[in-house]
Amino acid sequence: MLTADLYFSFRSPYSYLSIGRYRDLASTHAVDIALRPVYPLAIRQPDFFERNHPNWLRYTFTDMFRVAQMEGIPFGPPRPDPIVQNPSTREIAAEQPYIRRITRLGQAAARRGKGLAFAAEAARLIWGGAQGWHEGEHLAGAATKAGLDLTELDAEASDEAEALDAEIAANQQALEDAGHWGVPTLVFEGEPFFGQDRIAMAKWRMEQKGLQPR
Repeated sequence: MLTADLYFSFRSPYSYLSIGRYRDLASTHAVDIALRPVYPLAIRQPDFFERNHPNWLRYTFTDMFRVAQMEGIPFGPPRPDPIVQNPSTREIAAEQPYIRRITRLGQAAARRGKGLAFAAEAARLIWGGAQGWHEGEHLAGAATKAGLDLTELDAEASDEAEALDAEIAANQQALEDAGHWGVPTLVFEGEPFFGQDRIAMAKWRMEQKGLQPR
């Protein structure tokens, strides 16, 4: 059984566009992919969007929609956005209830060895075109599909917020130590594979190391 780490953000559309395919890889081949959630750039570098090239956002939207179309992945703008942000000024709000909750839930799921499954189900809610993914029974259903209990995860996310945030920060440091900073990045035997367009290459490298179908 091979092992790898997937560094992932719930706000990243490319993380969503990769998570289902990495989950499929782990289900069909003898590799254990551990989820390592990180906070998005909007939290780590709040001025990132203000500093970026004006064409960056337009190109990103064009690209993520065509990737979804090409791969046959349901896709739509998140409602609400996991990051509270002024759409006109791009200013990031000081209070961020959505992204902190969902990332802590992801880390709590990762503690149980079910991070990949939870992230895949939750990301489909956020980026799959659903309205109000944070309300009602949506996340509870995602947790159930991943073999988890949302009430238990939410209690842990609240009671152990500081410890979970420390683990999330450690994930980010581990990603940087592996040679990258962005998501999605799969790290296999110390080698980073950044982007949803590196999944085939990551699988190719694993096959060189003995990856076999289950």
